[in-house]
Amino acid sequence: MKPFLLLATRAQDKAADEEYAAFMRFGGLVDGELHRVRLEAAPLPDIDLDSYSGIILGGSPFNSSDAPADKSAVQHRVERELGRLLDQVIATDFPFFGACYGVGTLGLHQGGVVDRTHGEPIGEVEIVLTDDGRKDPLLAGVPDRFRAFVGHKEACSTLPAGAVRLAGSATCPIQMFRLKSNLYATQFHPELDIDGLLTRISIYRFAGYFPPAEAARVMESVRGSVVTEPQHVLRNFVRRYRRD
Repeated sequence: MKPFLLLATRAQDKAADEEYAAFMRFGGLVDGELHRVRLEAAPLPDIDLDSYSGIILGGSPFNSSDAPADKSAVQHRVERELGRLLDQVIATDFPFFGACYGVGTLGLHQGGVVDRTHGEPIGEVEIVLTDDGRKDPLLAGVPDRFRAFVGHKEACSTLPAGAVRLAGSATCPIQMFRLKSNLYATQFHPELDIDGLLTRISIYRFAGYFPPAEAARVMESVRGSVVTEPQHVLRNFVRRYRRD
């Protein structure tokens, strides 16, 4: 099988490695089937799309909607490189799945509006499928309503032209969308379980998602969560697009 490509931007090794392992586990992938490139560490090498089954863009501490002056040199580089890659991906409708950061990256690239209107605090929310979502192959076997982990400062408030809304929540109307036939983005995190979320709460406690002194309370609030359905979205993506 041709591997999938994970594009990652988490600078902390523990968060980056757990993210990679989670995409492997919940995607049903084994060693050699997920190639990782850490964009925050080095420039993106030339990518031959024909060498991969599909591309996954992981979550990120970067916010696409931040003012240019507030972005680091690394973030500006990453955005330029992702933009050039998306030019190819979108032109060929190459299988793409962006989790959280993917909404901002894909949404802005295609002319959508990404701002802080619909940010959600770290925790679980109820996701509701649209009529289009119920028919989409990436949501096959997923109930019309399910719980998912979120935690984001920005979100897509206006879809790009031609995008299809697949799911939303009460606090964030655009939780998942599709462009063309094979380009997807979710605002929720399909790769997160409780352990993974606890790691991120600890690592990003000073990143502005919540007051640092409230980290223990935020951790406690998610310990009893039962979130099992979002992972099926990843598995469906892998099953649909894996190729020899």
